[in-house]
Amino acid sequence: MHPRREAVPFAFVSESDRFRSNVTPPARQRPGLSEIAGRTLIGLTVVAGLVGSLLFGMPALQAGPQAGHTQQSEASEGR
Repeated sequence: MHPRREAVPFAFVSESDRFRSNVTPPARQRPGLSEIAGRTLIGLTVVAGLVGSLLFGMPALQAGPQAGHTQQSEASEGR
């Protein structure tokens, strides 16, 4: 049996730290005006949805009866 030199089971995993490519990646294209407008519109839609859900959900989270929303049964009116 030969003793292992590295702690990882595959040699290429430890060699990947030393590898340097001589190929440069292509330059990123700048987003166009329509793409920027689309991203902005999607972001505003998401933010508006979150704000709307908070506005509609806050009354349901408040504890205690409110002034305009008292419950009375019809059976108690006839007594």
